[in-house]
Amino acid sequence: MAVLALTLVATIATPPAPAPGKAGDPPRSAVPAPVAGPSDVPKPSKEAKAAKPSHPALPRSAPTRLVIPQIGVDAPFTDLAIGSSGALDAPPADDVNLVGWFAAGVSPGELGTSIIAGHVDTLTSPAVFAELSELKKGHRFHVRRKDGTTATFVVDSVQSFHKDGFPDKRVYADTPDAQVRLITCSGSYDRKAKDYTENLVVFAHLDAPK
Repeated sequence: MAVLALTLVATIATPPAPAPGKAGDPPRSAVPAPVAGPSDVPKPSKEAKAAKPSHPALPRSAPTRLVIPQIGVDAPFTDLAIGSSGALDAPPADDVNLVGWFAAGVSPGELGTSIIAGHVDTLTSPAVFAELSELKKGHRFHVRRKDGTTATFVVDSVQSFHKDGFPDKRVYADTPDAQVRLITCSGSYDRKAKDYTENLVVFAHLDAPK
């Protein structure tokens, strides 16, 4: 099983002075790039592809839209790839309503672990994953796919991890069933490092067909 071995990082534009608000609040203008990792990203193993899964799974198909009713997300997808730095490129920072998926990895609904990333804010406003932390265990969200199917996922947990101690294997390791990780930046904003201190991860599994 391939494992995404590096911790998440953020690449941000230099923020202006903090907007009015509580002391210590992160500037809403920061532009986080939520995901990073090398080329050995999670992909379905040959054995997993050949075996009849004991859990529900869908054939490979690119995602087209992410819908999270609880937090008002209805966003199109863009493909993300590993950049020259070895980090997964972030979605374009000038679009507040856009999510990205690691297109060389597992597609949402396919057997294994799929990675979906989005900004928490941009230079001008809150972004698509601004309220991702509001999700709770048992909430459902949907990924519409290019083949016309919709994969529905159930949230298992929502957790924040300090970037210095990010649990790579737990987040990125391949899984025997179809799972998704929704990832963005979180925690306080470190102006010196020009980075958020944490990453928020939503762990979710594919809902069984009704």
